[in-house]
Amino acid sequence: MFYIFKRLHFIQISYSIARYSQNSHSKLLSLLKDMPKDPTHILTVQKQRKKIKEKLSRYVPGKVTLQVLGTGARGAPRALYVFSDQSRYLFNCGEGTQRLAHEHKMKLAKLEHIFITQPVWQNIGGLPGLALTIQDVGVPDITLHGPPGLDEIFYATKRFVVLRDLKIHMAECTDENIFEDNVMMVKYVPLTRNAEGLDNHLLESSEEEPEVVLKNTGIEAVVDQMDASTSTRRERSRGKRRHSKSSRNNSRSNSLDTFEDNIDYYAHERKKNRKPKNCSRNHSRSRSLSSDSGLRVPPIQNSKDSREVLEKTKEMGVSMAYVCKLQPRPGALNLDKCVQMGITPGPILGKLKAGEDVVLSNGNIVRSQDVCEPDDPGLIFIVVDCSTIDYLESLNNNETIKKHQKYSDDENEIANLIVHFSPKEVVEDSRYQEWMDNFPASTTHLMLNECNDCMGSEAVHRIQYKLNLLSDNIFPLLGDKGTTVLKKSNESGSDCKKQKMGDVLEDLQNNLNTTKLSENTKPITPLFICPDTFCAYHLRPKKGLDRTMELKLDPVEYIEETFNVADFKNTLSILKQTLKSKKITNEEFPKMLFLGTGSCIPNKTRNTSGILLSLNEDQNILLDCGEGTYGQIIRFFGPEAALKVLANIDAIYISHLHADHHIGLIGVLQGRKQAIEELKLEKDPCFLFAPKQIMAWLYFYDKYFENIRSEFELIANGDLDLNNPLYKEQSRILRRLNLQDIKTCLVRHCPNAFGVSVTSKNGVKLTYSGDTMPSENLVKLGEDSDILIHEATMEDELAQEAIIKMHSTTSQAIEIGNRMNAKNIILTHFSQRYAKLPRFNDKFGDNVGIAFDNMKVSLSDLSLLPELIPALKLMFAEHCEELETKAVKRQMRIEREKQTNDSLKRKEIET
Repeated sequence: MFYIFKRLHFIQISYSIARYSQNSHSKLLSLLKDMPKDPTHILTVQKQRKKIKEKLSRYVPGKVTLQVLGTGARGAPRALYVFSDQSRYLFNCGEGTQRLAHEHKMKLAKLEHIFITQPVWQNIGGLPGLALTIQDVGVPDITLHGPPGLDEIFYATKRFVVLRDLKIHMAECTDENIFEDNVMMVKYVPLTRNAEGLDNHLLESSEEEPEVVLKNTGIEAVVDQMDASTSTRRERSRGKRRHSKSSRNNSRSNSLDTFEDNIDYYAHERKKNRKPKNCSRNHSRSRSLSSDSGLRVPPIQNSKDSREVLEKTKEMGVSMAYVCKLQPRPGALNLDKCVQMGITPGPILGKLKAGEDVVLSNGNIVRSQDVCEPDDPGLIFIVVDCSTIDYLESLNNNETIKKHQKYSDDENEIANLIVHFSPKEVVEDSRYQEWMDNFPASTTHLMLNECNDCMGSEAVHRIQYKLNLLSDNIFPLLGDKGTTVLKKSNESGSDCKKQKMGDVLEDLQNNLNTTKLSENTKPITPLFICPDTFCAYHLRPKKGLDRTMELKLDPVEYIEETFNVADFKNTLSILKQTLKSKKITNEEFPKMLFLGTGSCIPNKTRNTSGILLSLNEDQNILLDCGEGTYGQIIRFFGPEAALKVLANIDAIYISHLHADHHIGLIGVLQGRKQAIEELKLEKDPCFLFAPKQIMAWLYFYDKYFENIRSEFELIANGDLDLNNPLYKEQSRILRRLNLQDIKTCLVRHCPNAFGVSVTSKNGVKLTYSGDTMPSENLVKLGEDSDILIHEATMEDELAQEAIIKMHSTTSQAIEIGNRMNAKNIILTHFSQRYAKLPRFNDKFGDNVGIAFDNMKVSLSDLSLLPELIPALKLMFAEHCEELETKAVKRQMRIEREKQTNDSLKRKEIET
């Protein structure tokens, strides 16, 4: 009887949920008004961390390990992690570092020091995202070590990376200073270009100086469009322009230092109701991006002097090497020897461990050195980044490093390990090889550069192998072959499972020439080790190199996991028959490759926003560009094939200026430039369709970090507005991109947020929403679209949270598609709480599909996407069950609170 009652209660709750999702949310709205919003957990965690740190700082840790996080492979971050049981240190932080740290559960809560070799995107592209992540886990402050002015990156990104609870300190890194704590001591070794290299760099900077003037309106800081949107390499004089250093600095200062984007891109969140209590922890990033308490976020301080320092750093090209030495540690007490000598537990053990000799009760003298292991003087490792051959002279002549080479009189001062961030072409130089030869054969050399090919993620491959079971065409196996693939025989299971696994193993055998099957297949010299992610070097106790934990893929395991789900085999068989019976028109172009389908922050299965739209074999448009987009392109196509894809990106569209939609832009621009150079092509700058306020960020980076301005031509999104049909550049844009039409409209999100529609030469119309609440403008823009790609950040029951964040629910996105008469609807930009699947409802019709990272579809594939949903629900059944359980608990909590409120109201009436 009790079971029947519980069952009926569950059915009643389920019915309530279904009813609730269809009704208005007025009751929930009133409840949410009183819910606290300002998170207090960060301050609590910070206080706990400080207490623990003070306690542990008196001791030298017994275990210190160096571990490779990002290998520096093309498209992968450059990141080296050093950790003890007390502290964490990061050397370089390339774009995508935080995603790998999240996947591999790196304990960022203890990270306090980041060492950067050079302030270039390869090394600092991941800093903004990582800073937000460590802020959310309670890190109170972080210290940057590197060339002067490095911390200006946070000033440049302050409008879209708001650090409210994290303080940034910049260490004074000169050859006269050292960093020291209870774990290690670090000497700063600045390397500089030789005179010839410096002159060449200044000449290149002079030639690429942009002809643009930025004007400050005082309120909205709007770029003067006549200047900002038409400056390109094509429009400049073909002759090389050379200026004196003083004239260049003066002209750039006049155009840049007076301009700043003062728009608050997160004001919409502060103006809304308080944040609901039931928001998932996955949205802690949003808390960091804006001040939920309603207070203005204090800007990161920036002065003209610090900018001048950074500009000088760029011109001089300072590259910082680090000589790191572990703090000496007394030898550990050997308890076995103590027992042999008749020593009983007590204060005597402490004296012996402290180095004192003691006299036992029987008169025997025990010397400390007889019962203790030898003292550990602390080994030395060096981190070096000789980015071009222009630094070789400075490296070879550096006296600080020479003290740690094989000619040292003290063997304890000889470096045990060298970590090389230097690029391949520099390492292959005979002068670099000679410098290496000055270290003894016992010194280990780790290379973290493009000679590696491991991109560091297993999760991306795991889910792709699973999805590939559904459709080889829509979910092809990834072109990234840089991670070791385990091979094992399959001796059990169904015939279907055996057949599928056999196909996979056959594919792996065919790719044997590109798959690493040994530990060290491609060193430049025998001294070098090309590590994969998780390659470790045990610094204390000294155990040396450890490659046992390096990343490996196990496709058979991934496929077995899927086939072990009940009824999946039958569902897959039905799906295959359905897909065969579908009539396909074989329309090849346009094609869409989803590079990122998650919101806010990247997680291990969904990267932040990015869609590659291929118009034909030789022309691509990138729709949004979240962190790691460049790496996603490399991972999907493989390093070689990706070169053509990157070189053929003729336009990049940025919907709005939130970091998860544009922070990967610099990486893509640099990757495109490199691809064009390697393929020896002649290409114009790519069109950059974006809010014109993006110039504040891009020009700051161009002036103070790296030259990027010549790689793009800005076309302000507002100029392509649906209601602005007379834009003078329209015909030139359409002609170059081989389009019939391209239009934008303002949508309901942050300031200057846009949607876009693109119509290809063959008449296919695609509309992309960007981030938005339901928008009438978008309905008008996308009328009669063949394809609508619309954000669906929240499930229907979180409609109020969607209002606060100015996003759409799944049903709202589908409704917008139906209202614009879109033939096909693809949902994307899911909250990271829906890491694998969103919650489904009865609004999902036969024209609605959901996007995954690394999903490639053409117009002829769109009718297949809804057919995948039953198999997807089974494949990720555990995830779906978890979502439903959370929904039931949420509804039960709401009902309990409603009953409590009703009871209180009755009591008030009675009294």
